[in-house]
Amino acid sequence: MKKAFLILEDGTVFTGRRIGADREVISEIVFNTTMAGYTEVYTDPSYAGQAVCMTYPLIGNYGVCIDDMESDRIWPDGVIVRELSAVASNFRCDMTIQEFLDKYDIPGIEGIDTRKLTRILREKGTMNGCITSDENYSLDEIIGRLKAYTTAGVVKKVSCKEKYLVKGSESLTDNGPISGSASFNAENYKADLAGDHTKRERRPSLVRELNGKGLKVALLDLGAKKNIADSLAARGCDVTVYPYNTGAEEILAAHPDGIMLSNGPGDPKDCQDVIKEVRKLYESDVPIFAICLGHQLMALATGADTHKMKYGHRGGNHPVKELATGQVYISSQNHGYVVDTDKLDPAVAEPAFVNVNDGTNEGLKYTGKNIYTVQFHPEACAGPQDTATLFDKFINMMKKGSFNA
Repeated sequence: MKKAFLILEDGTVFTGRRIGADREVISEIVFNTTMAGYTEVYTDPSYAGQAVCMTYPLIGNYGVCIDDMESDRIWPDGVIVRELSAVASNFRCDMTIQEFLDKYDIPGIEGIDTRKLTRILREKGTMNGCITSDENYSLDEIIGRLKAYTTAGVVKKVSCKEKYLVKGSESLTDNGPISGSASFNAENYKADLAGDHTKRERRPSLVRELNGKGLKVALLDLGAKKNIADSLAARGCDVTVYPYNTGAEEILAAHPDGIMLSNGPGDPKDCQDVIKEVRKLYESDVPIFAICLGHQLMALATGADTHKMKYGHRGGNHPVKELATGQVYISSQNHGYVVDTDKLDPAVAEPAFVNVNDGTNEGLKYTGKNIYTVQFHPEACAGPQDTATLFDKFINMMKKGSFNA
């Protein structure tokens, strides 16, 4: 296997073996502590502009199941693992990770000390890095390029290009509705794959109360994971997904019962045009629920501030405390920026959740408004399902005017 190198902007060099595409890439290097669910991680649009180091030492042992994908492709610029499993053993497996990386021309590196890399990022903070298989690289030249690299335009890159509808359905699976015209359809995707991948039956249906039946939700796609729309559709809601640059007037003209602002990649302050439209949505009387980047954009649209974290929260084991009840939930998270509550006007919003580990903000409840936003992922793919009931609370807010009704 060909030798590969991971070079950090502080001059640290890791030597390992190339996996995936044989090309060089420069990206922001981040780590994820999830022990399983790498398919969901790699297909999460929030990782656009980043290369992901998985801290769990063995990745790929169950292969890739297309039904578990959160979008129609891999979004990280590169992948970093301690060991890539040579064998994929699972009855749901459609391909190996190596095949997956090759299909989307994603470079990666294995065989490095990922624990050491994680310690460096925790101590020095997230930094840019280069994955290359060029043994004659110039360290000074690459470090210069790393220091000059910035992530930009990633929300535009990951958002859908035109609006589409995901209809609520009474035929449910544990991944949400079977039917619907979503931009990513696992069965169609499988049919397009090269090779003889056996078509598999859908997983058993779950019984779920369709408490959102008949409700219309507008979802602004800032890099939305598939399971956000599916989680609402699985509760009976009809979800219209809009591109990131859709004007507030167009969304409100459709008379939705509620609006969702999705997760997404990058620095929220890069989305100035979107922030202006979010402000207009805030000024309407339509109930709003926002996740991750959407949470940050709503805060910026209402006068609060955000800042970049030292190394962020990325994984499926982050404890968050609901301040109203004192209850602690284990959550799935993926973010490098956070709302600064020191600059939060209590007349506009008040903290609703806090991170138990470091005390950073994890959610806001807006004063006098039917608006509730969270930093973590209640759709949680991959991750714990502790906070999935927030979708039911959003439905309560649309129907009864109260998030906790």
